[in-house]
Amino acid sequence: MFRKVVTIMIIGASVAVTACNTVRGTAKDLNSAANAVDNAT
Repeated sequence: MFRKVVTIMIIGASVAVTACNTVRGTAKDLNSAANAVDNAT
């Protein structure tokens, strides 16, 4: 039982970390695109 709980916690933490990195990367991409549009006009 303890191993199942630990495994679920590790998987959950991995998913959370991956999601944070993805959101951070998306925000950087959107910021970069906004800057490119501002510079073009």
